[in-house]
Amino acid sequence: MLFSVRDGLDESSPYEIERCASFSRKGFALDKRSTIITFSEKYSRREPIVVVTAYDYPQALAADAAGVDAILVGDSVANNILGRPDTLSMTMEEMIHHTKAVSAGVKRAMVIGDMPFMSYQGGAREALKNAARFLKEAGAQAVKLEWGVDTLEAVRLMDGNGIPVMGHIGFTPQHLNRFGGYRMQGKGSKAVTELVKSAKALEKAGAFAFVIELVPDEVGKRITKAVHIPTIGIGAGPYCSGQVQVLNDLAGMNPGFRPKHAKAYADVYSVLKDAVQRYAGEVRSGKFPEKP
Repeated sequence: MLFSVRDGLDESSPYEIERCASFSRKGFALDKRSTIITFSEKYSRREPIVVVTAYDYPQALAADAAGVDAILVGDSVANNILGRPDTLSMTMEEMIHHTKAVSAGVKRAMVIGDMPFMSYQGGAREALKNAARFLKEAGAQAVKLEWGVDTLEAVRLMDGNGIPVMGHIGFTPQHLNRFGGYRMQGKGSKAVTELVKSAKALEKAGAFAFVIELVPDEVGKRITKAVHIPTIGIGAGPYCSGQVQVLNDLAGMNPGFRPKHAKAYADVYSVLKDAVQRYAGEVRSGKFPEKP
């Protein structure tokens, strides 16, 4: 049996048959889970790494079936799902909740849990305890944390205790108030030097990869050349080892909001709105439900 009873899906269902066929057509091994080794191997082959940020079970099903290498359960769930102005209010309980939902929909992609604000800044031991919850309770295979004063000690401790860590440099949303808003980073030689130094430090501390967010293309290229682990860009140009985009953005789910670095491949918002409008119209006209 290809998939266990725990998956809640029948291997003979149309969904599973098409999913298996899709993987086969694209050359994916059905029984091979993406891991940090996948990142390393793709990096060595200079093969682009595909990461998507997703927040729930249906999104995870779609992203996993599409064959992405990893799904990041971002704390940006605050903005994109919960309607909050920034990510700072996210709690560990909320992040565990959403990561569990994503993990339930994934068979192949690596799941990376995003550590929320103040879940790792209070000391390496506290960071280790919180990171472990993503693996033990939520089914993630790695965690992500943003660059900060205490980040390196936390990364070393997590890596030494079997928790793969992805770093995050450039624009780091949890430092929104210090940056004075959503602003491009890496402007000026001093700022670039600091970013390169941060990247090298994360690599030395044991991070298996890191996100570079909102920096000029050439800065993303320079950082990528300076390290020997994968760089995953978001608004950091085409020279990174891979890219990450928010599923809501690439699917066109948030009307009136489209970041400059994002590309919409669909208009899911309009599809959903049309479906609800048609349903409402049929209820009001008496067409639904049909009379016997």
